[in-house]
Amino acid sequence: MELKEVLQVLEQLAPLSLAESWDNVGLLVEPSKPRPIKTVLLTNDLTDAVMEEAEVLSCDLIVSYHPPLFRPIKRLAQKDWKQRLAIRAVEAGMAVFSPHTSWDSMKGGVNDWLVGGLGSGQVSVLSQAHGGASHSHKLEFMVRSPEELNAVVEELKASDDGTALQCSDSSGIHVSLTCSASALTPSVQILLKHSAPCQSLSILKLEKAPLPGHGQGRLSVLDQPVTVATAIQKMKSHLGLANLRLALGAGRTLESSVCTAAVCAGSGASVLSSVQADLFITGEMSHHEVLDAVAKGTSVILSDHSNSERGFLAVFRERLAVRLPDAVTVVLSKADRDPLEVV
Repeated sequence: MELKEVLQVLEQLAPLSLAESWDNVGLLVEPSKPRPIKTVLLTNDLTDAVMEEAEVLSCDLIVSYHPPLFRPIKRLAQKDWKQRLAIRAVEAGMAVFSPHTSWDSMKGGVNDWLVGGLGSGQVSVLSQAHGGASHSHKLEFMVRSPEELNAVVEELKASDDGTALQCSDSSGIHVSLTCSASALTPSVQILLKHSAPCQSLSILKLEKAPLPGHGQGRLSVLDQPVTVATAIQKMKSHLGLANLRLALGAGRTLESSVCTAAVCAGSGASVLSSVQADLFITGEMSHHEVLDAVAKGTSVILSDHSNSERGFLAVFRERLAVRLPDAVTVVLSKADRDPLEVV
């Protein structure tokens, strides 16, 4: 199977348009010589240990949840560990792909998997994702005649701004034009040169349509409330961990009831901080962020960053494997692990 075909399947499962604007997702390393994809390795983080594993497997594509290349780089040198990994991938002819926050945001993704550890409930998105409409503004104006309309249209076409026109007849000719943010200024400049459009012009900013079920973080109103102690045991089992960190909310005990739980995989304070819930579940929060939550009476469970994400890889492996030919093997990394452990 060709790399571009596998990438199409990955995009179908989790559109990269769902990723946060600050993120660095998609194909990060592309081999110069195409080769058929026979082995795909899934990992939460691309580390030296995971790269060695990929080399032993003669891997063709590494899907690393966290992007190993995030900040802009000016050189590829051996002194930086992430640059070394990129060099090794290039030398071995391996492609590297990262989905990161597109997996967090998508319906049925990392956050839905994480909140499912507590059992069934009425789940809603905390930070709603929106569709990426290409046109962001709507311009409405009148022209007096078909001749004036044709003149305006010809000028807009000449500017090549990618605008879209709709016209309707009334006492004059009412025109509705949608355009991108980059096309707004040149479009307005053209319209202001014409008498009727100049006098009747109105500009509306278009809102992007929400994508139900997609977005960052989840809030669950549990069908069957549990105690804090039971929530801990459920999450240990769900995450496959022997230990979790707990901060009890002010006035709460291990026997306090949890009716609502808010989760955000990874480092979730920015998504969770304004949410009212009995329990927060995330990978990591700072000392003061935990204190803020506790003061509100919210208990906090922390698993360490990647432990709140890694278990989803097994779920995604099944989804990916059934969409690829039998000749393509999808493997879960055995070397991938959170760098922190309780000692």
